Amino acid sequence: MTLHTIERRRHGRQSVSVVLPVLNEAPSLAILLPRVAHMLERCGVDWEAVIVNDGGNDGLEDVVAQFETSWHGANVQLLHLSRNFGKEAALTAGLAAARGDAVITMDGDGQHPAGMLPEMISAWRDGVDMAIAAQHSRDRESWVMRSAKRLFYRLLQGGERFRIPSGAGDFRLLDRRVVQALLQLPERTRYMKGLFAWMGFKTRVLPFDAEARTAGNSKFKWWQLLELASLGMTSFSMKPLRMVSLAGVVISLLAIAYGLYIAAEKLIVGNALSGWATLASGMMLLSGIQLICLGVIAEYLGRIFEETKQRPLYILDRRVDHSAVGQTEQPQPLRPRAAP
Repeated sequence: MTLHTIERRRHGRQSVSVVLPVLNEAPSLAILLPRVAHMLERCGVDWEAVIVNDGGNDGLEDVVAQFETSWHGANVQLLHLSRNFGKEAALTAGLAAARGDAVITMDGDGQHPAGMLPEMISAWRDGVDMAIAAQHSRDRESWVMRSAKRLFYRLLQGGERFRIPSGAGDFRLLDRRVVQALLQLPERTRYMKGLFAWMGFKTRVLPFDAEARTAGNSKFKWWQLLELASLGMTSFSMKPLRMVSLAGVVISLLAIAYGLYIAAEKLIVGNALSGWATLASGMMLLSGIQLICLGVIAEYLGRIFEETKQRPLYILDRRVDHSAVGQTEQPQPLRPRAAP
């Protein structure tokens, strides 16, 4: 980071994009957009909102049109994906469409406070490439959820060269060069928090307390959290595979020790151990452990299989740019790839 770049951020006219991936969050977005616009105009920047509709059908266009009418000078891009591709893909679509010198990613449910935006932009003007808003308190979550998350991050980050700050999520500011670096990564299955941490760059963590949802209920189900945890673990850690290997070694040593014990009982003491129930239980236990190990290996093979397909992360159905230019891009028909 050069002094010239810092001076340009502080004194030049910057532009900031706010990326909002949403799934049926129109009521929340109607409340959030004016808050975001107010905070960005206080910072003295040119701004745009990039809203990514991840397969929802709740009248989002009406909310955007109403906001554009009521807020003079609003610049809104609205991207409609062809179906629900998931939050990570929707976030990537928004980053690819954003045109700002800096890009802020945040949830559209109102839990990420717009009041944090000036502090994040101030950190960027000080020369920070990535300002991460980390949740200070998780009192709304159960003890089981908090403990599970702590265990997950310990397993994920132990021995790695990068760290995911505690409480970090998708609420963060990225400099343009960070966005460009992220978009160059070839992964098809993306765990964005891990990718952000893996890239490095100069980072500052800013604590915040999450607000209550402005409307509706969370669209994230418990099984989706488990799927996201599996994606993060298999994308950034070899620990599960090493634990499988370690379990194999330990079980083999225990089997050898038990075999020696049986031999000693027979040859030295003269007792022949019997117990078909013990033998059957042992076989069932070993079979269960083998299936678990195969399941872990299958997860990694599944990720490799997904990557080899080389399918796009998302398909853009329609893009509406509510800017001063007023340009609207119609969807292009999908064409099959030419045979190699």
